[in-house]
Amino acid sequence: MKKLALSLLYLVLMLAVNSQPVNAKILHSEKSLYRNIIVEQKGNKRCMVFGRMSRHPDKQSCIDMSNPEYLVFSYTKLVMASLDIQPNPNSILIIGLGGGTLPVSYESLYPTALIDTVEIDEAVVKVAEKWFKYKQTDKQKVALVDGRVFVKRQIRRNKQYDLVILDAFNGDYIPEHLMTEEFLTEIKQLLTANGLLVANTFSKNKLYDNESVTYQKVFGDFSYIHSVTSGNRIIYAQTHNNEIKLNALKNNQVIKKLEEIGVDLDEFRDRMRSRPDWDQTARPLTDQYSPANLLNQ
Repeated sequence: MKKLALSLLYLVLMLAVNSQPVNAKILHSEKSLYRNIIVEQKGNKRCMVFGRMSRHPDKQSCIDMSNPEYLVFSYTKLVMASLDIQPNPNSILIIGLGGGTLPVSYESLYPTALIDTVEIDEAVVKVAEKWFKYKQTDKQKVALVDGRVFVKRQIRRNKQYDLVILDAFNGDYIPEHLMTEEFLTEIKQLLTANGLLVANTFSKNKLYDNESVTYQKVFGDFSYIHSVTSGNRIIYAQTHNNEIKLNALKNNQVIKKLEEIGVDLDEFRDRMRSRPDWDQTARPLTDQYSPANLLNQ
């Protein structure tokens, strides 16, 4: 009996050891002015992580080193699928660089489009260039400035975009000054008549109702998709407050390319929702009321 017990104990210990996930290899680590930045790799998957010292460290960007063009994150696929709503973006604004996945993907699909990417942290740009195969080009460049400041400057220049993507995160969530009614109103001014805003948010956070009401107040009815494989909610809003219309993308070459990088347009169309799933009596977020401290509780 004693030998049997020892054998069983050994088996349990071996199963426990073998079931532990293989630790990712740390390729790079630095502390910038804004955050801790870590580059880690597990197998062919290389990821940028913000703030291992924060309460909620999270992967900000990942690429498959064996197939860099393929979109690893479900949320990036849902962002790219927005081309089914706005199929001909000649000018694109992306706030938040990460590893550079989105600007590179858009440039590969629309090489003549002008793409402005905004990133406040110079260290993120350097990490993206060194570790994530990101390159700036004549048509696709990064502005090193706060997203809110960039937007205000572009408004003064009467600049407008066919597509605006909000994908700025710190170690916990979206910076609070990029969530308010005033900021979204400024974004709306930047959109062309048929312009589309695509925002990467979280499905579950303590400001979900407030955040949703804020988008609703600025844009009227909007559509959204909850990712089934992550905690992301992607918001789609247009300037004219009408219901989002799908099936606008007719370019077979672009459709084929989207399929190759992992975008399923049929799934995108099936899962689009517009009915509110939030408390519509919640208080909108403003520059005077944006209690991001709730996210840390």
